Amino acid sequence: MTRTPQILRWGHQALEVEIGVTEDGAARLTHVGLPGRTAPERRFWPTPALVEVTAAGHGRAWSGGHLVDTSLGGRLRYRAHQVTRDGDWHVFTVELHDPETGLAAEVTYRSPDGIPVLRSEVTLRNDGETTLYLESVSSLVVGCLAGGPRALDDADLLWAENDWLAECRWQRQPMRLTTPAHGGRVSRTNRRAGFALNGQGTWSSCGRLPMGGLTDRRTGRTWVWQIEHNGGGWHWECGARDETAYAALFGPTDTHHGWRHPLEPGAEFHTVPVALALGDGHGDGGPDEAFAALTRYRRVQRRPHADHQDLPVIFNDYMNCLMGDPTTEKLLPHIDAAAEAGAEYFVIDAGWYDGDNGGWWDSVGAWEPAASRFPGERGIHEVLDRIRERGMVPGLWLEPEVIGVRSPMAKSLPDEAFFRRDGARVTEAGRHHLDLRHPAARAHLDQVVDRLVGEWGVGYLKLDHNIDPGSGTSAHPGETPGAGLLGHNRAHLAWLDGVLDRYPHLVVENCSSGGMRWDHALLSRMQLQSTSDQQNLHLYAPIAASAPTAVTPEQGAVWAYPQPEDSLDEVAFTMANALLGRIHLSGRIPELGPEARALVHEAVAVYKTIRADLPHAVPSWPLGLPAWDDPWIALALRTPAATYLTAWRRPGADATATLRLPQLRDSAAGVDLLYPSANRAVSAWTPETAELSLTLPTAPSAVLLRITPTAPGAP
Repeated sequence: MTRTPQILRWGHQALEVEIGVTEDGAARLTHVGLPGRTAPERRFWPTPALVEVTAAGHGRAWSGGHLVDTSLGGRLRYRAHQVTRDGDWHVFTVELHDPETGLAAEVTYRSPDGIPVLRSEVTLRNDGETTLYLESVSSLVVGCLAGGPRALDDADLLWAENDWLAECRWQRQPMRLTTPAHGGRVSRTNRRAGFALNGQGTWSSCGRLPMGGLTDRRTGRTWVWQIEHNGGGWHWECGARDETAYAALFGPTDTHHGWRHPLEPGAEFHTVPVALALGDGHGDGGPDEAFAALTRYRRVQRRPHADHQDLPVIFNDYMNCLMGDPTTEKLLPHIDAAAEAGAEYFVIDAGWYDGDNGGWWDSVGAWEPAASRFPGERGIHEVLDRIRERGMVPGLWLEPEVIGVRSPMAKSLPDEAFFRRDGARVTEAGRHHLDLRHPAARAHLDQVVDRLVGEWGVGYLKLDHNIDPGSGTSAHPGETPGAGLLGHNRAHLAWLDGVLDRYPHLVVENCSSGGMRWDHALLSRMQLQSTSDQQNLHLYAPIAASAPTAVTPEQGAVWAYPQPEDSLDEVAFTMANALLGRIHLSGRIPELGPEARALVHEAVAVYKTIRADLPHAVPSWPLGLPAWDDPWIALALRTPAATYLTAWRRPGADATATLRLPQLRDSAAGVDLLYPSANRAVSAWTPETAELSLTLPTAPSAVLLRITPTAPGAP
């Protein structure tokens, strides 16, 4: 059947989407951008299909020297579409169908009103009579990011390396390095070339964040995307197809993760959701605009919680402090010092359950307090009560998904409650991994949480995860490990939802050896993200400054851990690391001298005067996204009334740097030093160029400034 080509338009005042439907019913995403800025000549460029689906026996083939798309995605044809509203969300649903196999696809785009972000997920349904063995399903395919040789020449790829102790390191390189221009007699039909990244295992951000982007270095127009999946089974690629830039985002696939899914007649499969943010470049912001849009989107998409607005100061006894060796004797002076500094939560980190003096790694799972660490009739409750007496909320560290091989829970729980491959329990570093699809696994964790939170009155749980048991679990008959891992990941999210449904005021922190499970699937539910285990205050600066690319500022937990041997400049430096995120105070505060302790108290007091603004601010980087060894680093958070700016001068850097704040161009502005008050920083603002000259006489040194526009031109 042939039909008249048509354009399906949808969107709102901040975003416009166009889908082109050809004569034979093939549907393609041909435009994503600001309303009214579509280039008509680009609408029917040969972009990829709206959904990419591969299944056993339905791949691509060569015919006559050309690659012919015989995959299931290439055979899907437009059937109908629907435009609806869900509160402040605009919803666009496109229905596709393959009459030969009976495969139906429902592509759902959602976008929050006034925010240039597109959220996409796909539901497949088998309306046929035979099982389809899925091998990959895209969550979003967009083939109109840049068109023509000039645009590809100007395009840079963005991605973030993310390693233990070195998280959130954004990289940028010309797209032509991975997608070179081709000449000669090579056919251009269906040819694709590009750059691809994958996540694997149970750590969603181990090696790289599940994010990426494409930016035009000439115009500043930028797309940034995130894959909202809490496991390592994700894949994205960005490249060129017939001189048009495309991006394709996936959850787990057969090629990269050994994932396959039998879609039986009448059954459905749902992809992991993804989001694409646009920074149009009109504000001279480049990637900053896209990250600002993504920040706004994350706020409206996540589960509401009072913590997102209150931003209480948290003391945690681990980093450069007790380091997993808490006892009543050691904790009490830190509780007093934390309260005096202004902390509002006090978290007892790892080791509180350890009666073996450090031998707990392969025995965890019961989560009972160690009597040897908390002697006396009241045990750990003496400490918890002391925290409450000092006006703070008590918290505990927990690693819920693991059971040590020596734990009694390893015997009491059935084999089916654990990750298994080839019928045997998976063992990684002396631990088994719970499969939260099993009711016994969930019941065990619910009992632990109900005891700690419901009975003990703990108001904060730091949920850590320190092993990667590999490809997943094939505990169910006929499933691949990748499919089992996806099932566990989704059960994990459902379990978290259940915990917060029962205890809506509980604050839950996401940690995985620092930032090894840093993704929006978890952060749409959990209130804080541990940004790193980095113990060096100088190396923490680029992590803290880059964190708002991957988490909203009010969810980014940054360690501030002063030591008695630190200079006063270093104490101010480590405190400044956390002032535009969430303060995770630690360190040996009881041992600090009077001047150093005064700097800690001052930082907390200043934070409390600005924290009400942080949940409404969006980030920008006046020196560009930080590189690991940059001598100067800067992070700005913009609100309608003021811009807060943290600047770090690291050892070896020149004394003066010039910072750009293009959103304040042509605005007269006042610059106030908020922290530390004794710093001898010198600043000068030039409205015409929107540049701030900043001199910090000593290194290392860090300051928090507030820039307040006093004339037209403010954001």
